[in-house]
Amino acid sequence: MLLDVPGIRLGHRSLGDTGVTAIVSADPAGMRAAVDVRGGGPGTRETDLLAPHNTVERVHAILLTGGSAFGLAAADGAMRELESRGLGFPVFGEGRPGPRVPIVPAAVIFDLVVGSPDHRPDPTDGAAAVGAALDGPLGAGSGSVGAGCGATAGVLRGGFGSASCRVGDHVVAAGVVANPVGSVIDPASGRFYGDPSRPAVDTAAFSSLERPTPALNTTIGVIATDAPLSVAHLQRIAIAGHDGIGRAVRPAHSPLDGDTLFAVSTAPDGVEMWGAGDVEKHAALCEAAAEVVASAIVDAVAAAEPGFGITAWTEIAY
Repeated sequence: MLLDVPGIRLGHRSLGDTGVTAIVSADPAGMRAAVDVRGGGPGTRETDLLAPHNTVERVHAILLTGGSAFGLAAADGAMRELESRGLGFPVFGEGRPGPRVPIVPAAVIFDLVVGSPDHRPDPTDGAAAVGAALDGPLGAGSGSVGAGCGATAGVLRGGFGSASCRVGDHVVAAGVVANPVGSVIDPASGRFYGDPSRPAVDTAAFSSLERPTPALNTTIGVIATDAPLSVAHLQRIAIAGHDGIGRAVRPAHSPLDGDTLFAVSTAPDGVEMWGAGDVEKHAALCEAAAEVVASAIVDAVAAAEPGFGITAWTEIAY
């Protein structure tokens, strides 16, 4: 699970037909971060900041939210909550008095056709998700929670899912809001593209399902590791993670998706970062990133609950 990575805190604000998920650094200094956007219709905030050639390398939280572009307002509340706790980038330098600016990149899914189109996460919800991450118990669940509340995966209910694996001495994990235009189920076999070992669905029942309209969706998520990676290395992890979307969703990265993956490292300052001599270890992390993203998408859909007139995988699997 995403929480298997040391230094990660996870909190949800579930609002029925939409919601917010906050991935927060347990280290007040933040976590190194990068991003890769592949979908044709992204809704994001503070992603330019994460380019390897830019100044700020660390973020204090990443927000995944419903509500389409309206939901980006939730990041305002996340920033205020972090600021109230003395967390953020020290404008005048570490150890000197002055304001702190929390760095909170965000990405949204389109979920306005589920439930009420006027019900969108706001700053209060962003603050609540961060508060849940920092104050709540570990072990937040999968399925119809947080930003996954209003998610759809093709003709099925989507949701929030996570997965992890070990690569040598390190952990790689993903937390993903699965909300793709494409299908996660092979219509011929009835099995998950991302995990054919799972039970199949009734193919006749699956083929009769209708997609909610309009067909505007997005898969967004965070890949996390405790490996000491630079921002440039993390960007390669995010790029490779999109292979996981391609494995689990057909088609992926369409003009109607806003597929966005962040990658973060929780390794603290003072740990020597990997360099050119660690390319084989980096390659193994990239492969693992694709695997955990695909598994997280399957976890999200398999755990989703029925609702809002949209069928859940559990209703037609056998």
